[in-house]
Amino acid sequence: MSAGVTLEIVAGAMRGRRWSFEDHDTLLCGRSSDCQACLSDDSKVSRHHLLLEVNPPDVCVRDLGSLNGTYVNGVKHGGRERGETPEEGARRRYPEVSLEEGDRLRVGDSVLEVRIAKPPPHRAEPVRCRKCGRDVSREAGADRPGDFVCAACRALPEELIRRLLARARAGTGDLVAVRGYTILKKLGQGGMGVVYLARHDASGEQTALKVMLPRVAVNPRARDQFLREVEISKLLKHRNIVQLRDSGCSEGTFFFTQEFCDGGSVDKLMARRGGSLPMAEATRIILETLEGLAYAHDVENPIALQEPGAKEMRGVVHRDLSPQNILLRGGEGTRIAKLADFGLAKAFELAGLSGGTRTGDIAGKPVFIPRQQVVQYKYAQPDVDVWAAAACLYNMLTGRFPRDFRPGRDPWQTILDASAVPIRRRDPSIPRRLAEVIDHALIDKPEISFKTAAALSRAIEGAL
Repeated sequence: MSAGVTLEIVAGAMRGRRWSFEDHDTLLCGRSSDCQACLSDDSKVSRHHLLLEVNPPDVCVRDLGSLNGTYVNGVKHGGRERGETPEEGARRRYPEVSLEEGDRLRVGDSVLEVRIAKPPPHRAEPVRCRKCGRDVSREAGADRPGDFVCAACRALPEELIRRLLARARAGTGDLVAVRGYTILKKLGQGGMGVVYLARHDASGEQTALKVMLPRVAVNPRARDQFLREVEISKLLKHRNIVQLRDSGCSEGTFFFTQEFCDGGSVDKLMARRGGSLPMAEATRIILETLEGLAYAHDVENPIALQEPGAKEMRGVVHRDLSPQNILLRGGEGTRIAKLADFGLAKAFELAGLSGGTRTGDIAGKPVFIPRQQVVQYKYAQPDVDVWAAAACLYNMLTGRFPRDFRPGRDPWQTILDASAVPIRRRDPSIPRRLAEVIDHALIDKPEISFKTAAALSRAIEGAL
């Protein structure tokens, strides 16, 4: 049995209404019709009252500057001060509150109860090293600490991976898929993995080697997310998408290799150019990015059909598009833009895979996501990527974000309430026809204007 969360209204007009979650998702509660929990008849409830984020078995709630506040087990959290307008109240960020089994959440006259089903503990679970994942019960001793590092792993992650790769090249160990690669240097590190520059010994080709951090690999949910990222990457074979080369596992350490993009990321290119890019360069990059997105949104996805109750469908959605994960390969004149990191991608209409994201930190970068990704996080459609592509172009041309994210204000409330600032207010020199396309593409109320990457691409080309 996997972990699951159920939220049920146990008092109020909607008593008996229930929402169940087995994967990372959000629940927006308020009087507005775009809320999943729409309490339209309760005058004590604000339009966008609170945001629940569920990442089983974790649940947290954040008040969104409501008039009357959010009550957890009778204790008030958030809510505007006396005399504050909704706009003034929304300028502050309210604290997240973690919820436990049996907690009761009061919103106006309605009460929601939290029910958490946790998987039964494994019997005789061994102690595993948080770095290499090996059974180290004997070394850990009778105390059996939960955060134990074995003697062999008391070294830097780079040193551990070098030893594993050396064993593979020597024909020992089971890291066979990486045999023949030599690590050159560390390129970066994120919440779940480390990326190295490696060389394929036979061809001399440089490649990017992504390794899940050993302390993460022993977490089943994080491991499943990583493996799904690999499987999705294998599906995507397009000149404007970073190509998967190899993948494997050794002693709890999962990895894959991808083509190395020597031009780095677009955000770093922008930094080198003073914060923005010329129109010709920015539009070329985004048009190539849209080609990659159009392909990904329409690729046949057999992974989706493995999900219980899945309908026949195609494609994957990126959901985390930004200049940081648009990479560049090749020199001046031959440079190609390539989409990277489909680790947050999901099949259309299927449950999200996101378990690695910390609850309270919704997957995706708030400056590059539309309101639909907050309101319907679990069921994100291709148009959220199209909106994000337009936001990336806006950012490349102006060095600014489409919305004004004011310090101290909850970013998710900004996404729900604020519209994009017309781009010519940022930079009047941007040609009017192109500005009209970008402004139209960044409309997300009541829906996103451009539904497909191809449609936005045609509009940009027409404006140019």
